[in-house]
Amino acid sequence: MKKLENRTVFVTGGLSGIGKACAVAAATEGANVVVADIKSVDFDTAMRDIKAENKNAIFVECDVASMEQVGRAIAQAVKTFGSVDVALNDAGIAGEPNRIGDMTEEGWNTVIHVNLTGIFNCMKHELMQMSSQKSGVIVNMSSIHGKAGYACSGGYVAAKHGIIGLTRTAALEYAHEGIRVNAICPGFVNTPLLTKGGKNDSEKIKQQITDLHPMKRLGKPEEVAKGFIFLASDDSSFVTGTTLDIDGGYLAQ
Repeated sequence: MKKLENRTVFVTGGLSGIGKACAVAAATEGANVVVADIKSVDFDTAMRDIKAENKNAIFVECDVASMEQVGRAIAQAVKTFGSVDVALNDAGIAGEPNRIGDMTEEGWNTVIHVNLTGIFNCMKHELMQMSSQKSGVIVNMSSIHGKAGYACSGGYVAAKHGIIGLTRTAALEYAHEGIRVNAICPGFVNTPLLTKGGKNDSEKIKQQITDLHPMKRLGKPEEVAKGFIFLASDDSSFVTGTTLDIDGGYLAQ
């Protein structure tokens, strides 16, 4: 028996990076997969790879910053597969790289709206659906920067801290309804979000980021996906309101 056999897994940000790796892993474990994301050049490859593991996979175009679009995406998942048993809220952006005193209002609002309000939008609709089912699992993607500061990333850090607060609060509110809510805090992972544009294109900067981890390497999306499967499955049936750090020792320092 596969760990997510016949369950429906709703994944935001599932077309690339950690989200895609988690969607593929869920499909491999027998889940019906709903990928909710903004359609991009990654669409064809991502959906092909997910469907190669389980043909019961659909794509729903969705901007998590829109409460209305998230509601429609959850409704489509239920219409297609009958339930939302597991949700991974992964969609996010890096945000404006500036010191707090230099950050623009637009830069702050954008990263908070996508990375924190977007998680709230998803959790609201997921929890309403799971409450009606009296069961479900939510996994929110936070970050090592949900537990530690990082210079020139104030908006991103604030949002990731907020995600942990939402996770713990929802876990308390919904435990009695059979709903578990946890978060993952990855270290720096070798994904398009890390390497796309800006200073991280520099090999020197990338090496400096790598050296921040005691294991002296970046994480792999598939390593985070294994943690997701643990939290999504019955292997973690007595786990709620906590964070799983997958960070090569970063937070132990």
